[in-house]
Amino acid sequence: MHSVIIHHHLYQPPREDPWLEVVPTEPSAAPDHDWNARINRECYARLAMAEAHLCDRRAAARDPDARAGIARVVNLYAWCSFDVGATLCEWLDAEAPDTMRAMQEGDAASVRRWGHGNAIAAPYHHVILPLASPRERTTEIRWGIRDFRRRFHREPEGIWLPECAADEDTLDAVAKEGIAYTILAPYQVRGHDGSGMPVRWRGASGRTLTIVPYDGSLAGDVAFGGLLRDAPALAQRLTPYRHASDQHTDRCTTLATDGETFGHHHKSGDSTLTEALSMVVQQTSSRVTNSASLVAMNPPTTDVQLVSPSAWSCAHGVERWRSNCGCRLDDSKPPAQQWRGPLRTAIERLSNHSHEVFEREGLTLFRDDPWEVRDRYGDVVAQDGDVLEQFVKRELRADASAHHVQRARELLELARAAMRTFTSCAWFFDEVDRIEVRQVLRYAARSIELSGHASRLMPEFVQWLAPATSGAPNAGSASELFVREAMPHRDATICAAAGVIACAAHGIATPRVATFDVTVRPLAEASGAPWNVTLAHRRTGAARSFVGHVHGTGPGLTVTLSAAEAEIGGTHDVHVHEFPESVARLLLRPMALSDEALCDEATPTRSA
Repeated sequence: MHSVIIHHHLYQPPREDPWLEVVPTEPSAAPDHDWNARINRECYARLAMAEAHLCDRRAAARDPDARAGIARVVNLYAWCSFDVGATLCEWLDAEAPDTMRAMQEGDAASVRRWGHGNAIAAPYHHVILPLASPRERTTEIRWGIRDFRRRFHREPEGIWLPECAADEDTLDAVAKEGIAYTILAPYQVRGHDGSGMPVRWRGASGRTLTIVPYDGSLAGDVAFGGLLRDAPALAQRLTPYRHASDQHTDRCTTLATDGETFGHHHKSGDSTLTEALSMVVQQTSSRVTNSASLVAMNPPTTDVQLVSPSAWSCAHGVERWRSNCGCRLDDSKPPAQQWRGPLRTAIERLSNHSHEVFEREGLTLFRDDPWEVRDRYGDVVAQDGDVLEQFVKRELRADASAHHVQRARELLELARAAMRTFTSCAWFFDEVDRIEVRQVLRYAARSIELSGHASRLMPEFVQWLAPATSGAPNAGSASELFVREAMPHRDATICAAAGVIACAAHGIATPRVATFDVTVRPLAEASGAPWNVTLAHRRTGAARSFVGHVHGTGPGLTVTLSAAEAEIGGTHDVHVHEFPESVARLLLRPMALSDEALCDEATPTRSA
């Protein structure tokens, strides 16, 4: 029997503003609000409702778009193996629940069909595990397993390693957590026979892990070639001709590639895949299945060696994420990624400091070892509000005060922010001055703030980042990017408070803004009276109160704000463009048709 497995790696990095916990507008993702929304529209949502079309093959030879009518609609999550990154799931929960639900329903359908689910786990953040410390590696794996268990209501059998990056310690850590198998590139494994069937890795500890090698040339032709324009050709590659002498040997073709391939990189790729799979299932000598079912029916008997370390997108092991190894997107330019090493060094130094703070303070607050508490945090880390508060209360010593509860929540958020700073995308691309680097630097700024040592650490971190530059003329550096776009120039709580007061003055109810629960009331009945607002952060529990007056309208709208406790802080004038994006929209939309819509606060409007 020839088995066919399609695996989708579904992942988007954490894009949320680390203070507001919402994704800001990303202009490069236009016409969508941000890249999560765009990729979901172009790919993830389409995979849930993939359309196969009837096609006149002779007409298609002249015109690849010559299709007529929808022949079938298929939830490909029910037919294809997939992993979905937890940071993407956090966004799907809030912004695209139908897509998340389709993944869960597809997994459940595959369990009924094959006895094993299509979904496999992944480390919580997309970090390069061979470069992580043993403790970070373990927590990433455990958080990923805990998140998978909560979403798919079963234990994961397999795991996807970010970038397929693996070494001996990584596979041993995965096996130690009870995972049965992973999927790797064929060139990461020595000693397999090329059949695509499961093989066995055995570590120095004696633990074993099954490896399912994917078809490297097929993945390349699908991702970078034109194979997704031709369903019959794709079906033929999935079920290649077998010589008579090979008829009695079980074989498997596994296609593993990014989920963005089917729609974002190749328009209508999901339809081509659906049509190809329809052809495959009609062949009596082939079957579509998933890796877990394949491994269960064909326990490995061949022992192999791992190329350690190795990854699917770096020819130099895992150097792409720490050095100027030559791997880049634009081969027409000379390698100039010497910024990668200094960036990783700076992030590692900051992470070590965060760990010291977490452990030192955690030992005085938590009943158990702080690192065990951090691992258990994976059960609730994708949630907020009362769920986090109750979790922390269960983990604290019996005599913990309300202040201790809040600081414990801040410490766990410090640990989360530190883990986010190692998101692999920051090192993958060619330039240091990119959105992916900016994002991990924003998480670095958040971890500095939560550590309680910002006045000392902020300038030190800027110095640590200074060597992270490409060296090209007029090239930016990571330190410049951090100062310009990552470190906070205005307290997010102040901006949110001003926005809430402006909404209240305009009769707009806002019980929640971004990650803040809100209470707002006027201090007097008279028109123009000041407002009092209290905001409570749903992740840390930190609460702050302000008093504010509203001035102007439209683009000239401003709130003068001061802390409710007079001795704390000064007075702030917060303009509408500084409000959280969703609040600014609420306030400015009614002005869209007025003359003021094209006039800023300094431009007088012409009288009627």
